[in-house]
Amino acid sequence: MKKINLAIGIHNHQPVGNFDFVFEQAYQKAYLPFLTVHELFPGIKLTHHFSGILLQWIKENHPEFLPRLKALALKGQVEMMTGGFYEPILATIPDADKIGQIKKLTRFVKDETGCDAIGAWVAERVWEPDLPQPLAQAGVRYTVIDDAHFKYAGLEEAQLSGYFVSENNGHMINIFPISEKLRYTIPFMPPEATIDYLAGLADEDGRRLATFADDGEKFGVWPKTFEQCYEQGWLEAFFRLLQQNSDWIRLLTFSEALQTLPPAGRVYLPTASYREMMEWALPAQSLMRYEDFEHWLKEQGMAEANKVYLRGGFWRNFLVKYPESNNLHKRMLSGVERLQTIKTKNSKALEQARDHIYAGQCNCPYWHGVFGGLYLPNLRFPIYRNLIQADVIMDRLEHTAAEQKQGWVSARTVDFDKDGFEEVVAASDRLNLFFKPERGGVLFELDLKSHAINLLDAMTRREEAYHRKLRDAIAHQSPEKTGEVASIHDLVLMKEENLDQHLHYDWYRRSSLIDHFLRPDATLQAFYKASYGEQGDFVDQPYHCRIVKRAGGLQLQLHRDGHVWVDSDWAAVRVSKTVFLQAKENLLQTEYCITNQHCGEISLWFGSESIFALMAGDAPDRYYASPQCEIADARLASLGELTGLSELNLYDEWLGLRIRVQTGQVADFWRFPIETVSLSESGFERVYQGSVVMPHWKLTLKPGESWKTQVRFVFESLA
Repeated sequence: MKKINLAIGIHNHQPVGNFDFVFEQAYQKAYLPFLTVHELFPGIKLTHHFSGILLQWIKENHPEFLPRLKALALKGQVEMMTGGFYEPILATIPDADKIGQIKKLTRFVKDETGCDAIGAWVAERVWEPDLPQPLAQAGVRYTVIDDAHFKYAGLEEAQLSGYFVSENNGHMINIFPISEKLRYTIPFMPPEATIDYLAGLADEDGRRLATFADDGEKFGVWPKTFEQCYEQGWLEAFFRLLQQNSDWIRLLTFSEALQTLPPAGRVYLPTASYREMMEWALPAQSLMRYEDFEHWLKEQGMAEANKVYLRGGFWRNFLVKYPESNNLHKRMLSGVERLQTIKTKNSKALEQARDHIYAGQCNCPYWHGVFGGLYLPNLRFPIYRNLIQADVIMDRLEHTAAEQKQGWVSARTVDFDKDGFEEVVAASDRLNLFFKPERGGVLFELDLKSHAINLLDAMTRREEAYHRKLRDAIAHQSPEKTGEVASIHDLVLMKEENLDQHLHYDWYRRSSLIDHFLRPDATLQAFYKASYGEQGDFVDQPYHCRIVKRAGGLQLQLHRDGHVWVDSDWAAVRVSKTVFLQAKENLLQTEYCITNQHCGEISLWFGSESIFALMAGDAPDRYYASPQCEIADARLASLGELTGLSELNLYDEWLGLRIRVQTGQVADFWRFPIETVSLSESGFERVYQGSVVMPHWKLTLKPGESWKTQVRFVFESLA
């Protein structure tokens, strides 16, 4: 009889800081029912990976689950895998953190399930050739990676029925190739399709091994899969078929495979991830051309034979595609670097800071595809929160009791985002500030330490390749097919109608203290849609920068000698903005001075744009207010103009925070939301990123004349 070995791995994970109801829903729809079905089939062996975040949540909220999992482990039905505790992209964090995170989860798994985890899940299967060394140094003996990685190394499909040995600098690791075919049959096709596929792999020798490993959320959380897997009994039917065919399908845990089967050979895998991830890493225009070529190959009947030669991008290029992702990454790395410099005997505080940084390495908000949560503020928020909390601990360790009592400020120039240009990083006992002189002298991160929040954590509106898919779907709407469970990559679902009307694209990164000179015909609607006319060359152009330290504070002096179109004249104008940072103060003050350097009189329309990211635009406890007027529609997601004000406030009662935007000269205020249209596992959705507030003034200046005003941000805790 022909036989085949089968190893099944299930990866379960929820992001740091995800909503508790999301954890609960995933538990009730996937993790718990999967375990319950597994308990009915004593002949089924599986290998489970739970991220530390998820295991911790389960222990705190459903402690009854872990003893059941442990019981299966004691019976030999379950093997546990380790990995980065907070599910980081291992390739993008320092080796010491890779090892530290893996060992942390290994200890946790041992304590809760009794298992000695010797295999590691590599988050999002993002592989780089140097990973065998830190994995081995963390005590890992094997991992599982997509079969596509092996094909990129030149192996053929027929060769991938086993596991392989790899190494780096002599540090060895065993690698199992995950079958892409099985990833798409389980659970999206009838169980018999998987059995038939395995029958085609079986041989008389019985030493071949097929590997399936994928997300546990496919079994209940993905659209329609709860009905498929449990209400319609797909999972029970699948397990029953495996048991009925146990005479020729031999289920093994990965450790058992290492013990009973020889390796298929040695391999060195190139940098890669799963196919869809590498596609998502491409810039939007490149991805659309890639999709067009892929479609052409399918039309020619050439796709299947040649798909191994059609590769997308490289995971790290998410850090280029999305500056917001790079900001998170470099913010995390700066925390790691700072932690290494601290000398203290307070090891407990040091470990607390380190654990916050580990939590800030959770991969989910660092990228975006069908899953990655970069567009989701509720996933970025806890990453910044943890990194800022680590900063607060390190502040305590670095500064003396006297400095903490009196307050302190500091500033340095450093290439923070690693783009070849220096940024200014300023800090006080209350705030962290990050400025980019090379691009408009803007403020791109503002951390309020009392609330552990980056108040500028908003996404810029960009074109995504899938926006084309959205437009096409709206243009050719037809009744949705029923009775089918499609892969999440094939679904076109929309959470609301007319989403295409919200596709607006920004030509500069949304941040704060952005200096605009508007055309006389500019309107609020046009500015909101980023389709207005900019008269000056200040928004994203270089500013000169100088740091001046004063008693109890410092000044950041920024200026640019630029130009503004005034009728047909390219008029020379200087914009100076001086930012004041004081110790012991939850405020930021900027003094503007605009000087006419042209030979004639000029009329200007100047505005200072800032964005504030307060998590929700339509919630009743997030709103605008002003002591000078009533606001009819006060939602943070509202669009409108207020005239003749010197103060506009933003409230977030959930955070317990009021932001007061005050101006030295009476101004008119534009306000509007930044909302992105992004794709998630549940479909296309509109996501509130933050609220833009822009005081603006119309002024006329004679040659050599200057005009001044102030823009102040005051941050107050609500009682």
